[in-house]
Amino acid sequence: MATDIYKYLSENEYPGRGICLASSPDGKSAFVIYFIMGRSVNSRNRIFSEIEGGIRTEAFDPSLMEDPHLIIYNPVMTSGETCIVTNGDQTSTIYDFYKEAKAPGFNFEAALDTRTFEDDGPNWTPRISGIMDMKTGSFKLSILKSDDGDESARLFNVYSFPKAKAGEGRFISTYRTNGSPLPSFTGEPMKVEICENSGEELMEHLWASLNEDNKISLFIRQIDLSDGSYKDLIRNKYTK
Repeated sequence: MATDIYKYLSENEYPGRGICLASSPDGKSAFVIYFIMGRSVNSRNRIFSEIEGGIRTEAFDPSLMEDPHLIIYNPVMTSGETCIVTNGDQTSTIYDFYKEAKAPGFNFEAALDTRTFEDDGPNWTPRISGIMDMKTGSFKLSILKSDDGDESARLFNVYSFPKAKAGEGRFISTYRTNGSPLPSFTGEPMKVEICENSGEELMEHLWASLNEDNKISLFIRQIDLSDGSYKDLIRNKYTK
């Protein structure tokens, strides 16, 4: 049974960063969804900005930026008909593997196998990543994390999915909820229900579901599965 993602998010104070890859209820569109949240001044001081084929994070107020490490990266990039979405600079690692055609057929896995979780102990934040074929809607999701906070043990899981059923998707986040240290996401990507055919309506519903204090930015790519064309939508808590 699919989980109501809006209810799940509204009841979760801090899932951290999240990725959802989904299909619209009418089956005509695929959605690539990414959001960031923050608890510190440094992580809250961010916005999404458009780049060719995707987005980047940047400081809303550069004078408040303390450390760009793990904060500034390209969450979404496009390689041919593949949309890449991650919670860190591994987006660029995956993109480079696709560009250089390393390990044909296994670029996603091969790229991520060169990486590990973030070096922000004691949280050891997982690296969550996804790719979607913008012609077929098929996708993969991955999580790279520590073994229950053991920094010497890396767990690497990849999940492959055909095109999501109409009105459904799969969701993964960095954390289960708030805590100290923050508890990493566990289990396979969550099956969730999507209620909107419009990216704009989906944006409104998801943005309203995220915790008001901790939400920072939300990105949605709506892909027309008839031809692979897409439009990108961005919502930032802070606007210049």
